Amino acid sequence: MTRIALLVGSLRKDSQTLKLAKALTKLAPADMAFDFVQIGDLPFFNEDLDTDTPPAAWTRFRNDIKAVDGVLFVTPEYNRSVPAAIKNALDVGSRPYGASVWGGKPAGIVTASPSGLGGFGANHHLRQPLVFLNMPTMQQPEAYIGNLWNLFDEDGNIVTEGTEAFLKSWMEAYAKWVADHI
Repeated sequence: MTRIALLVGSLRKDSQTLKLAKALTKLAPADMAFDFVQIGDLPFFNEDLDTDTPPAAWTRFRNDIKAVDGVLFVTPEYNRSVPAAIKNALDVGSRPYGASVWGGKPAGIVTASPSGLGGFGANHHLRQPLVFLNMPTMQQPEAYIGNLWNLFDEDGNIVTEGTEAFLKSWMEAYAKWVADHI
């Protein structure tokens, strides 16, 4: 069983991005298991706190990422970039220097937006630090999910066959990507 950490960029309890992340897990191949790793409780990275006894949330987060085979980022776009919670998670996981938990973990990125652009800016901004963190990131197919507010019914089910088919094929491609890179 391939274990994937799923990091959701929106911290809202009932966010559309969280609904998208949950839908993706249902569309994934059966040999993938997903751990929704919490990032909203991480204190902002501050090197002064990165001592022999770092914040407990940092230790929990780092251990969660160490335990998985790959990482799937599902995030909205905030002001043409990634939410602060995602960037902070990247920073917390990259430290202490020389002990990054990210190195070699195959990554996938799905961005979303209520607009038609589907988080294009966030998707490409997120790719930049992943290169530095040595996370091989799937290039194709790309996943920019627009009009997010119209994607789900009241029970969180995807309402358009075309979108569901695309997301299923994307998850199959990501599963292959991870298998080829672990």
